[in-house]
Order: sequence, then C-alpha cells, then structure tokens
Amino acid sequence: MEIILKYFSDFSPVQLKQFEALKGLYEEWNEKINVISRKDIDSLYERHVLHSLSIAAVADFQPDTQILDLGTGGGFPGIPLAIFFPEVQFHLVDSIGKKIKVVQGVSEALGLKNVTTAHSRVEDIKNRKFDIVVSRAVAPLGDLWRWSKPVLKKSAVPGKQFEKGLICLKGGDLNQEIADSGVKPRLLNIYDIFPEESFKDKYIVLAKS
Repeated sequence: MEIILKYFSDFSPVQLKQFEALKGLYEEWNEKINVISRKDIDSLYERHVLHSLSIAAVADFQPDTQILDLGTGGGFPGIPLAIFFPEVQFHLVDSIGKKIKVVQGVSEALGLKNVTTAHSRVEDIKNRKFDIVVSRAVAPLGDLWRWSKPVLKKSAVPGKQFEKGLICLKGGDLNQEIADSGVKPRLLNIYDIFPEESFKDKYIVLAKS
C-alpha cells in the first residue's frame, strides 16, 4: 500500500480503506480461484494496483464517463480505477466465468457502486456504447482495437491527454505488434510516470480513430 501513497495522496477515507482491503480480498479469493500468480500476490500493489493506476495518471476521466474493461481477468485495471474514480461508471467483462466471480466478490466486498460485471466476450455486447475501453495485455493491439471500435461512442470525452478510444497496458518490444495492427497509437512509458524497476518495459498504449 505504501507504494500507492508514494505517488498518490489525495484519497478520501473511503478510498483509502478500499485500497487497503485489496490485498486481503485477493489473497482470500486466490485460495479458491487462482487469478493472480502466487509470486505476484506479494507484489499486488506494485504490479497490479499501481500498474492499473498508471492510466489515472494520464487520463482524468470526468463524472459519468462510461468505461469498458475488456478481458478484466481478476479485475485489473478496472477495480483500482473504479476506486480512484468513484463517479465514473465501469463495466468489467471477461469470457472466463470464474474470473468474473472473483471480480464480483471483490467489488461487492469493497462496496463499489460504480462497477457492473458480465461473463461475456466483448463481441457479444449489443446495444451499449462506451466512452473509453481499457484493457491489460489480453490480446494483440490489432484485436483489441477491432473489438473496441464497435462499442465506442462517437462523441469525445474531455481528458488530460486523451479523449475517446482504447487505453491498454502492454509490455516488451511492441514494434512488430503495432506494425501488424494497422493502428498508429501513442505510447507512454510507465517508468517515466512511476520510476520503479518493474515498469521499465511497460507502456500505456493510446489508440483512437
């Protein structure tokens, strides 16, 4: 938790309690359903929570913004972002039912009123549009963008550096993946935002039409 407070300080007492509760909740759920590797549980706040919050460092989502977390897994980046932005609406989806069960359990235990969940593939989302899609390395950029375009609204949303589109967290050498995607994204090095060793090859990838 200390590493979160190293970079963010303006939290309400409710937000602080929610962030503090994350480790115990994920340890408890991980005993039943393994959604986070054993070694990563000990580094939960750095490798999962702070990693997710890198998006909050570059995008100032306005109240009532509608955000889809595509392939949320155990709830990242959606749950940390939902704690950070309590007036923003998050819809967390994953095609694996047991992962959504964990997300629902954690969300309910935290009392997050701005989170909905669905055991679904993004291609099956009909009659609903979002301002932003977020994702954490669940597929190649080209696929993420192809899945995101049909569910994105046409109107833009105000933000610090970003309006409407896809924000994904990725690592490693992305040159070939970007070339194959046909997308011309903007890359932000997370190490420049949070200078921690584990973020040296991690990026925020911003793609918009």
